[in-house]
Amino acid sequence: MYGIVNKAIEEMIISGFGKDKWDAVKQRSGVQEDFFISNEPYDDAITYNLAQAASVELQIPIAQVLNAFGEYWVLHTGKQKYGSLMEAGGNSLKEFLTNLPVFHNRIMLMYPNLNPPEFQVSDITDSGMNVHYYSSRVGLQEFVRGLLSGLAKLYKVDANINYIVQKSPECDHDIFNVSW
Repeated sequence: MYGIVNKAIEEMIISGFGKDKWDAVKQRSGVQEDFFISNEPYDDAITYNLAQAASVELQIPIAQVLNAFGEYWVLHTGKQKYGSLMEAGGNSLKEFLTNLPVFHNRIMLMYPNLNPPEFQVSDITDSGMNVHYYSSRVGLQEFVRGLLSGLAKLYKVDANINYIVQKSPECDHDIFNVSW
């Protein structure tokens, strides 16, 4: 993952819990980097180690850490770093989610070595849709749920995000139902 992801984890922890807590998370994770360069790729293990260490240090389940980070990513990192791209995604939650499948194509122009997930949408109605999440990375479903929740908050929509299909040998991706 790119350094921007690890930087965002650092910023989330510092803003919510303080610099001392970030130092403890970093020490527990075994991460040796003094700082992260946003547009440099880093081993995915660093990100996973930071999330796991945050879970231990904050004494909350890893799912809660990932979910909070997904919301933080949209409401803080996304708005700050990709403001114009986020705005171009749509004027409503429904419009943004409908355009989500092409969002990473634009991001890849900035990060050429990006290995992004793929999103597709289906069953679109006036009050919801299914969001299909394809990724080679394991264990990030709660991060995606947090992203979807953050998008709902960004668009000031009271939404329910339900994880309805888990990736398995029978299904090559995860599916979330987003309703409002």
